[in-house]
Amino acid sequence: MKYISIILVICLTLIGCNQKKAAPKKEEPITEDQLIIKAKEIHKNVITLDTHCDINIKNFTDSINYTQDLNSQITLPKMNKGGLDVAWFIVYTGQDSLTTEGFDKAHKIAMSKFDAIHRLVDSIAPNQIELALTSEDVRRIHKSGKKVAMIGIENGYPVGTDINNVKKFYDLGGRYMSLSHNGHSQLCDSNTGEADDIWLHNGLSDLGKEVVAEMNKWGMMIDVSHPSKESMRQMIALSKAPIIASHSSARALCDHSRNLDDEQLQWLKENGGVVQTVAFTSYLNTEKFEKRVVKEVEIGKQIADSMGVTWLEREEVMKLSSEEKETYYDFLGKMAAIRRAKVKTMNDLPPAVDVVDFVNHIDYMVDKIGIEHVGISSDFDGGGGIEGWSDASETFNVTLELVKRGYTEAQIEKLWSGNLLRVLDEVQKVASELQKG
Repeated sequence: MKYISIILVICLTLIGCNQKKAAPKKEEPITEDQLIIKAKEIHKNVITLDTHCDINIKNFTDSINYTQDLNSQITLPKMNKGGLDVAWFIVYTGQDSLTTEGFDKAHKIAMSKFDAIHRLVDSIAPNQIELALTSEDVRRIHKSGKKVAMIGIENGYPVGTDINNVKKFYDLGGRYMSLSHNGHSQLCDSNTGEADDIWLHNGLSDLGKEVVAEMNKWGMMIDVSHPSKESMRQMIALSKAPIIASHSSARALCDHSRNLDDEQLQWLKENGGVVQTVAFTSYLNTEKFEKRVVKEVEIGKQIADSMGVTWLEREEVMKLSSEEKETYYDFLGKMAAIRRAKVKTMNDLPPAVDVVDFVNHIDYMVDKIGIEHVGISSDFDGGGGIEGWSDASETFNVTLELVKRGYTEAQIEKLWSGNLLRVLDEVQKVASELQKG
């Protein structure tokens, strides 16, 4: 028995030694080239979806359109080059007077943008891009090799006082809508009320509450990116479905009223919604933005002068009529394209807000509310764009930065499209139940 015990001890010792020898070697750090290869593979595998791309109807004609590599930040060639699969084109209407005349003008502007998007997918480039209405559509179209168009509505102002316009916009393809923009609408207060602490409804108006119910009924996601904090609180309390913030970032990192504070992020998490982190310089890094913007405004004014346009400050723009705003925003789009090209040749500018700053916000919100509630947006052609993701052709750089931070392919898929499409599915499921009565 004693000899058996000795033999067992020797065997166990040998096994232990063998196990020690078999211990895995410490992994060598991954090189930059290997990171890029890994990121390219992930970028190819996932569906990349950007929830906010503004449009100019002048770029949706037979002679000038998105099949060409225009100066706009979104075009089909740029989407192809950067690997951006899904673009939510925005039916945006600037806020104007809360009158019958104002509502009618806004409705016409909105309809012109719906028409432009349909023209792109139906007539201009049906073999290159198709309109999606559901997550199933997104996956089917993507699998076919075409790009995917979706429609979001920025500002509920063109609804006017006719609740039936919600269904009308839904039938035209609208799958999310914010109830206000910059300035209080007839539906709810805007985040801009923080500046002077003047509110019109103290949240939602009675009509706004009806619109929330109507959006739930038809399966349109409620967007809280521009409404006030109190409006958001009331929307979540009333909504029977998850909500989204289509283009907002973290207020804890950048104190802007367009961003969501920690309390709002928690509300969104509990609601089951998603916040689409936005690549908008002034919403990402205040210090870098303020140092850089002085120089960029100076360049912008020089370009405006060369184009024979009077430069307007933000407060002056807000006082313009809807038509005047559209004209001025048209100029800003052209100016911004010229400026982007010019600053790339300049070496003496302060550091720009970049993809690192952008992903810092993703990191923060993932840590705060979980990866299931965070997504990605650009606000291209509406003021968005940062160093490294200045237009759709640079979309890969976002995935690369996520890979550098250690995000897995499954996590990156959620950030790029999985979370947003999950919310769309849930909103449409709620609508189906509500329609049954």
